Amino acid sequence: MNNQTLLCFDYGEKRIGVAVGQTVTSSATALQTIPVVNKKPDWEKIRILVSEWAPDKFIVGHPLTLEGGRQKMTDAAEHFSRQLEHRFKLSVDLISEQLSSYEARRELKSTRDLDPTSARLILETWLGENTE
Repeated sequence: MNNQTLLCFDYGEKRIGVAVGQTVTSSATALQTIPVVNKKPDWEKIRILVSEWAPDKFIVGHPLTLEGGRQKMTDAAEHFSRQLEHRFKLSVDLISEQLSSYEARRELKSTRDLDPTSARLILETWLGENTE
């Protein structure tokens, strides 16, 4: 696989965690948290990130139950994914994000930077499944 830059989003009703990664190194870095106000992401902040990082693709955490079923946030994350694809004309891969927030909390030992750390963990999972 040629080198690609990826932006990953961990979508939530109040906040979106963002991480960036590279396929050549299979590495990911937590970036920032983007606010969601009245169920609307701060699209200007997302646009700035897209402009800055010039990603080849987006990765979005797909919230499913532990059994793999749909839950309340599944539709919201899918809607956000479609909006990303439409606004920026880049493809979006959805990847299961089961336990990403739990793992991030365990790793950080706090809730500070939880959302971007969750996005990094989601992106690391995608890289592990798609770059070997």
